[in-house]
Amino acid sequence: MVGVLDIRRVAIDHPDAQGLIVALQAFYVTRYGGGDDTPVDAGEFAPPRGDFLVGYLDGAPVACAGWRARDRETDEPVLADGDAEIKRMFTLAEHRGRGFARALLAAVEGSAVAAGRRRVVLESGGRQPEAMAFYAAQGYGPLAPYGTYRDYADSRYFTKSLVSAPPAAIPR
Repeated sequence: MVGVLDIRRVAIDHPDAQGLIVALQAFYVTRYGGGDDTPVDAGEFAPPRGDFLVGYLDGAPVACAGWRARDRETDEPVLADGDAEIKRMFTLAEHRGRGFARALLAAVEGSAVAAGRRRVVLESGGRQPEAMAFYAAQGYGPLAPYGTYRDYADSRYFTKSLVSAPPAAIPR
């Protein structure tokens, strides 16, 4: 029998979240030769202007994702008031292909909707074709570059409107 993913709200600096982020950064090293250098402040991922979720399987952390509010900024014309940027979306390799990423993404989107966010945005990399296919399958479309990697040819940007999204259950 396959276990059920238990999605919980945790602080991004919680040890379970940090363990998954360390694994994610190691994954980036294998794909890109280095980790993600995007500045991240733990306070940005605290409600009501952000959230961080960890998926547990049989009590063990196996997946994570978070969002932070990103509103219109003068140096980021691509961003709009009401945007939520998804960061640190990751599932441990041995747990992929079981629908955990879909469940976690739905929970992150639901959290953003509940906080009044109108659109999600994210950056991924060209050396992650599985991520690009995943986001496209979840209704994400292309977005112009923004942020830390806007000038990198290998970066890919995605967006999805949350305006018509039904509210999802908020993790505990």
